[in-house]
Amino acid sequence: MTTLYAFFQHYWPHLAFVLSLAIGSTAAIHAAMTKTEVRAAIGWVGIIILSPLLGPLFYLIAGINRVRHDQISEQRNKALHDFTSESDLAITDVTELAGRQFRSLGVLGDSVSRFPLREGNHIKILRGGDETYPAMLEAINQATNSVALQSYIFDNDQVGEQFVRALADAVHRGVQVRVLIDAVGSRYSRPPVVRSLRRHGVTTALFMSNSWGMRMPYANLRSHRKILVIDGYIGFTGGMNIRQGFASSIAGDATTQDTHFRIIGPVVTQLVSVFAQDWQFTTGETLPFEPWCDESRLAPEPHIPARCIRSGPDRHMAATHNMLLGAFAIAQRHIRIQSPYFLPDQVLMGAINTAARRGIQVDIVIPGRNNLKLVNYAMTSQLDQVVKAGCRVWRSQRNFDHSKLITIDGSWSYIGSSNLDPRSLRLNFELDMEIYSRQLARKVEHIVDSEIEASQRVTLESLAAIPFRMRLRNRLIWLASPYL
Repeated sequence: MTTLYAFFQHYWPHLAFVLSLAIGSTAAIHAAMTKTEVRAAIGWVGIIILSPLLGPLFYLIAGINRVRHDQISEQRNKALHDFTSESDLAITDVTELAGRQFRSLGVLGDSVSRFPLREGNHIKILRGGDETYPAMLEAINQATNSVALQSYIFDNDQVGEQFVRALADAVHRGVQVRVLIDAVGSRYSRPPVVRSLRRHGVTTALFMSNSWGMRMPYANLRSHRKILVIDGYIGFTGGMNIRQGFASSIAGDATTQDTHFRIIGPVVTQLVSVFAQDWQFTTGETLPFEPWCDESRLAPEPHIPARCIRSGPDRHMAATHNMLLGAFAIAQRHIRIQSPYFLPDQVLMGAINTAARRGIQVDIVIPGRNNLKLVNYAMTSQLDQVVKAGCRVWRSQRNFDHSKLITIDGSWSYIGSSNLDPRSLRLNFELDMEIYSRQLARKVEHIVDSEIEASQRVTLESLAAIPFRMRLRNRLIWLASPYL
């Protein structure tokens, strides 16, 4: 024992070096072999090499997707309920709806989404919590059969309490209620609202429970989807979480803005299908067609075609990324983009810049003040790339707006939960919707244009006027953008 102790005492630096070399090499090889983005692979390998002990530990915590893509796909395939198999209302040619240039985009949607483009939907735009929350609560209060609610953040605050009471009342009326909250998003308030929901008898589950037991806003494999379906025929989706910061009666002058959508029609069944997959993946419970779907009720006029686009780190990897590449490629006149976090990768950035160089007017609206400082710094660092290409970039001077809105040529709209950043486009489970309607596109354009009217245009001169120390800070943080 004395000899062994003396050996370690004398040679421990050499042993530590060999151990760090072995761990670092293993971690670097794993990053190089498993990362699909070259910037992410280079970044992680650099971190591991520069810090042979702390680097692998950080990679273990933040860099590894512990659930393999093929494992997720297999489990979620078992949970697949094709509630949309009846395709009698499916649209195969979008030419008359939007224009000849959109024909190829319709084909792309058929390939990427796997959901059919369905006619017969009535879609209403809801602005902010003042319009969205009352509409959602009224629908829950009128539910007679089922309520399916999925959210990234569900805060235990004044607005959250209103939803808890409405959901609890629905349970007491005999309504079947299922609530699915992301495990990380559930920790944005203390104590988590899950306890209150379960105490009131509301069946609640956490998506991808976080074994670290803490709020980790940059954790991977999060469910960023927002879904509410009432009695199988009234649906809500968009960008809004459930938290009091969106309600002007509580937040006052600091109210956060967002855009949500109320849907009646066949596409609601697609919302239920996505929820059912996520619910069975999380809990193992299979939700039957009835009472969770009801396609017997006709939607009020006007009717417009729409379909859901699922994306996430499973078999739907990069679905939104591919849809946007196709949409930017077929644009002929005008692209409008409003996003709170504008950090597209180089491929998507190239598509946006190419559209601008083709003579397409590209307007990009981002917040003047952002709730995520690191993302804002990285976002600012790469704005010169789109400005140089001819895109018009606008910094809103209003309150922070969480809306995710895109329109193409006044005919096609893309709305939902996805941000234009690496996390939304590759690492999170997202839900968006493509809509072929000139009427709705004009309404979305009005929202974006009204934000532009209250914005300051970003120019190369204004970017150059930023002090060097801030530009250097922004650039260094931009290097970590694949992880933000």
